[in-house]
Amino acid sequence: MKDTIFTITENKKIAKDVYRMTLKGDTEEIKRPGQFVNIKLDGLYLRRPISVCDCEGDTLTLIYKVVGKGTRQMSLMKERETLNILTGLGNGYDTSLSESTPLLLGGGVGVPPLYLLAKELISQEKKVTVVLGFNTADEVFYEEEFRSLGCDVTVVTVDGSYGKRGFVTDALPSLYSYFYTCGPEPMLKAVYQKTDTSGQLSFEERMGCGFGACMGCSCKTLTGYKRICKDGPVMKKEEILWTD
Repeated sequence: MKDTIFTITENKKIAKDVYRMTLKGDTEEIKRPGQFVNIKLDGLYLRRPISVCDCEGDTLTLIYKVVGKGTRQMSLMKERETLNILTGLGNGYDTSLSESTPLLLGGGVGVPPLYLLAKELISQEKKVTVVLGFNTADEVFYEEEFRSLGCDVTVVTVDGSYGKRGFVTDALPSLYSYFYTCGPEPMLKAVYQKTDTSGQLSFEERMGCGFGACMGCSCKTLTGYKRICKDGPVMKKEEILWTD
């Protein structure tokens, strides 16, 4: 974990209420796809956790959805403004566990961390299939970016206004060796129930500190209580204990 000042180089709207922010700074603590950063914002007590979409050299890419005061404040920031960011948080995805044909399933703002994951898997010469799920056509983003990496991409929307109608679980391919997913909990539970291989699920959770001190994001698993921010946000399928 490292506390670093980053400089904004771009902050652009890319879909309904969704923005892409690129920044320059020290990214050395970002070791794995699926990790997140925690952003300090003026006038707000708690930092805002945002998943890492991409990290290359000293360039960090974040994609976030405007859902409250903090993300609204971020959306108004301009180039050359700076942010205090804690980097290298969370465990991230383990790419060594997947075989030759991994499947990536992303829902809404659960899509961004899968981009860096796809880059790493493709660098390992694996054939990557991606299913991206959104509510409506105006929420769709990063379809072409995944295609540019060489992924086989399917987009689904709940209302059928773009791509296939339905949920990500309605577009599961017939063959895949392992899965990775990120999205809202109802989607993760459906993926858990409908996939027939092992996999890793990244959970979205409200976090107080972001590095395991406050215990506010603890959840019960088959191997005991775990902190989503420190021991997660990624968990293996076999350790998840669903509660109603």
